[in-house]
Amino acid sequence: MIFDKLSHSTYMCKYHIVFIPKYRKKKLFKDIRPWLIERFKELASQHECRIETGVGGIQPDHVHMVISIPPKYSVASVVGFIKGKSAIMIARDFQGRQRNFAGYRFWARGYFVSTVGMDEAAIKNYVENQEKEDIRLDKLER
Repeated sequence: MIFDKLSHSTYMCKYHIVFIPKYRKKKLFKDIRPWLIERFKELASQHECRIETGVGGIQPDHVHMVISIPPKYSVASVVGFIKGKSAIMIARDFQGRQRNFAGYRFWARGYFVSTVGMDEAAIKNYVENQEKEDIRLDKLER
């Protein structure tokens, strides 16, 4: 398992996120897909996030990604940032708009999110047996 670190915390906060283009139109064709993958990675790194998987997760009418988000950021703020900034970049680079991006919407409102994490049974076992392990370690130290 790989844990990430901040100055005062160690974490593994991964989320499966799905969002769609407005009206679920098939706008994410092969020309824009590689470009979009790179933009998502750049935008995520600006919030100290890392896209774990998702390179193949861009379908013609929706985006799947697994992203690691530090606990100091909310999922909503990171997803909103990525969707908003990528919509502006798409308007600028693919639709020829040079300004007046206020109110421009490429992505539909909302998104799906679920947590991705450690095995629930393993965590329950760890929590239940932690007291026994602490007692065993105390005996070894004496």
